[in-house]
Amino acid sequence: LYALSALFAWITSTSSTLPAHRAWGEFAVWGYGAAALLVFVFFRKRLWLTILAWIGTALVPLVILAQRGLYQEEVFVVEESARRFLETGTPYLDRAAIAALPEPLLAYTPYQPGMAIFGLPRALIGDYWWTDARVYFALATAAALFGAARLLWPHRHLVRAIQFATVLPLCALTLATGGDDLPVLALCLLAFAFAARERFGWAGVAIGLAAAMKLFAWPVALVLGIYAVSRRYTVAAIGVPLAAMVPVLAINANSFVENVIRFPTGQGLVTSPAASPLVGYLIAQHLPNGRLIALALLLAVGFGLAAYLAKNQPRDARAVAIICAIGLLAAILLMPSTRFGYLLYPVAFAFWAPCLRNVEPR
Repeated sequence: LYALSALFAWITSTSSTLPAHRAWGEFAVWGYGAAALLVFVFFRKRLWLTILAWIGTALVPLVILAQRGLYQEEVFVVEESARRFLETGTPYLDRAAIAALPEPLLAYTPYQPGMAIFGLPRALIGDYWWTDARVYFALATAAALFGAARLLWPHRHLVRAIQFATVLPLCALTLATGGDDLPVLALCLLAFAFAARERFGWAGVAIGLAAAMKLFAWPVALVLGIYAVSRRYTVAAIGVPLAAMVPVLAINANSFVENVIRFPTGQGLVTSPAASPLVGYLIAQHLPNGRLIALALLLAVGFGLAAYLAKNQPRDARAVAIICAIGLLAAILLMPSTRFGYLLYPVAFAFWAPCLRNVEPR
């Protein structure tokens, strides 16, 4: 894993067209290379090696990139949404306000209202490397993963699962350059761990926090709810995102719809930069009415999974994670606007699934 990741980092450093990605590769290649050598020395200390590898391949590059001012556009978007929230009570601009700006793309905030919290340090304190939103993405990710690991420890598959949520280039690169998906992913994994221990109220809180940040967590919340069948879970899983959404909707519902629904589905003033050449994107670009065809296929998969769940309720948290991995993989492949980076969700879910089986309640 570490040797292949080092190769990926080197290729990224030499061939990527994105400055932040190239800079990540230049530093991460050394972290992966060191980990590939140390794995033979610290074979019995795999967890500590994983932690050190994460520091070397994600956290150190993150700090360096923050100091240099290199980032993907989502970092700027989150930080600007926090400034707007402090000024107006909502992180969103409406369609007219977006149209009046010279760069309307960066004025869109395609996240749930809770994501703006990560931009508050910069909005309140000022421009320092330690107020960069990625620093707080990393802290939230580390806290949620620590909680999930503690709930499931000891488990023979857990270290490998942690690796696929931290040091896998899909995750390390994303955290260092953008980062907004990692706390959402980590909170989903924490919700799975709570569900495996049958602590459904806390599972609802964890997935509710994730759903208050990004729509990707909503289908996970639904599948977990089918498994949990718990009032405590339902209240938390629905209540937390609603608490974030209701004030924003009360202030300006149209701006919420414009940013969170119209823009990601291609109905905004500009198209989404999420344009990785996966199946849905290729269909949307190259077939007549391709966007409608891709959305129809996406809905068909959704109805198929719903029909399966109606007849086959998940029997444990492992089944929940597997169903979520399959469903999100299909969705990512078929969405008209998508990114390769989103694959970190189904990959991490699949590798955490074995850790969620035969776990005693506590």
